[in-house]
Amino acid sequence: MEMLRDSVPTVSLAVAAAALYARSASTLLRPGLPRLAALLPVIAFLAVVPLAFTASAIVRGVAGFFFAWLATFKVALLAAGRGPLDPDLPALPFIFTATLPVKLSRRSSAAGATSSKATSVSLVSCAVKVAVIAAILRLYRFKHRLHPYVRLALYGVHIYCFLDLLLPCIAAAGGALGMEMEPQFDRPYLATSLRDFWGRRWNLMVSAVLRPSVYDPVRARAGKAAGVLAAFLVSGLMHEVMVYYLTMGAPTGEMAAFFLLHGACCVAEDWCARRLAASGWRRTPLPRAVATPLVVVFVAGTAFWLFFPPICRDGGEEALLEEWAAVATFFVCAGRKLLRYI
Repeated sequence: MEMLRDSVPTVSLAVAAAALYARSASTLLRPGLPRLAALLPVIAFLAVVPLAFTASAIVRGVAGFFFAWLATFKVALLAAGRGPLDPDLPALPFIFTATLPVKLSRRSSAAGATSSKATSVSLVSCAVKVAVIAAILRLYRFKHRLHPYVRLALYGVHIYCFLDLLLPCIAAAGGALGMEMEPQFDRPYLATSLRDFWGRRWNLMVSAVLRPSVYDPVRARAGKAAGVLAAFLVSGLMHEVMVYYLTMGAPTGEMAAFFLLHGACCVAEDWCARRLAASGWRRTPLPRAVATPLVVVFVAGTAFWLFFPPICRDGGEEALLEEWAAVATFFVCAGRKLLRYI
């Protein structure tokens, strides 16, 4: 681990080598216990490799999300012969899919007719998100004058814009290498229900991993409601792990409580929708103008209560803001240097 300490290139090479080993072992072994035994060292390595980044909580948190969560689940699914990884994939797409929060698209070539339009829209969207992050970073300078809820709202917008910039950039890199990736967000601010928000709009790679690994097996044995609760519980536990990578502090259980609450609400929402549809009292959904603000208020309110406190307490807020300020300074300086050569 000392050889990997705070070295993004070295860690990247080590993770790629682990992915290639997983591909080779899966080619030779059928799904089941022998393949799982061969892949356990890869799973263990991916779980601890984020700890190599000791100097930056942000890099450690991103690495934790990429490797300790999504990549370990993908490799575990590969051991069972399920999930997004296939040992028959060429080496580069396999490494890309295994180590990054992306999923290869299965859309037909007919979709290529709209690619230029989608690219222009995504460029505009990226420019808007860059501007929003820049404005938020400036507002952070006055954080002591802002109401705590205003600061938390800024954090929420910041997290969304950061992820919705980072993940499409990764997908664009895959596109440059000839791989078409599925989008990871679908305008979550337009969700009309919690099920719509979590299942079809927010961080879709997580849903794509949790569905075959947790939801489907539990649903097959204990029903749909149990499957939903189990998936949200596992998501909550993994968020506790992500908080540990960010803060290096002991888990508090608040993240798990946040996701269990949302899982229970999704179950209740589905039960109410089915009962109302069966009774014939309401056959059309709430208007978007009503449903979307309700979803946004509920997600934001519960996030203020349970999601953000574990990240922000005990000096975590100040440390992360200092890192973000350093990141902003780096990009501003880099941009100025580039402008001199244009």
